[in-house]
Amino acid sequence: MTTKQTIPSDEDLTAFIDGELTAEEAARIEAMVKEDESVAERLELLARASLPFKQAFAPLLAEAPREKLQAMLAAIPVQESAKSSPAPVFASRRRFLGALAASLVAGIAIDRAVIGIGARFSARDENSEWRAVVADYISLYTAETFAGPAPGREDQAAQLAGLDEKLGLSLSPEAVSLPGIDFKRALLLQYDGKALAQIAYLDPETGPMALCIVKSDKGAKAPDLEHRKGMNVVYWSNATHAFMLIGRIPAGRVQELAENARSRLSS
Repeated sequence: MTTKQTIPSDEDLTAFIDGELTAEEAARIEAMVKEDESVAERLELLARASLPFKQAFAPLLAEAPREKLQAMLAAIPVQESAKSSPAPVFASRRRFLGALAASLVAGIAIDRAVIGIGARFSARDENSEWRAVVADYISLYTAETFAGPAPGREDQAAQLAGLDEKLGLSLSPEAVSLPGIDFKRALLLQYDGKALAQIAYLDPETGPMALCIVKSDKGAKAPDLEHRKGMNVVYWSNATHAFMLIGRIPAGRVQELAENARSRLSS
């Protein structure tokens, strides 16, 4: 009788990426990656993500009982099996703390570095991958994330200017404005070693939205609609950049807003 393998957790996948598993554990996960597309996609996401989760969730982490956690770690006895196994489960204090921190921020790994894991895990559509990473990140936002007044035009222009050099664009507050939706902030992030612009908004009815931009040489693509993490996404590209507009806003409305932004960004 064939025994169904247990799907690896994010902690196991993170340990695999970091080279902390035993040869037997690593071989098991690699086999599952080849056999199960969902495992491969999750591994790819965790390996490639380099978004500033640490910055976004600094207030939560500041409230974490660090001293208590450190005391708990110090009290854990060393297993005898650790003498014979180079990387037993939770043998690494960094990995154990990472799991605890992840539980404080809905299981999301904090401030992941960009790590290449071989061509066999990188054959998927690049544009789909970056949208998946962004959707995971944006899904964590709430209206409280962007509480407070919207910045004035001068502040908006200053934030956008910080994106222009890295992206090879000339963004203005007018070019990225969404009718009836407040501009909240513009951030320069990174995905797979490339600059990623995130312009965040707050829709008074449906909550956070974001317009994200990366450089792309995949060629022009007409706008298309997809659904990720409970949000609607309109994505498109021109000869030099790929774009996506994402939020919990109805499909028809987000398509209308995306077409409006697309016309201004291409002019």
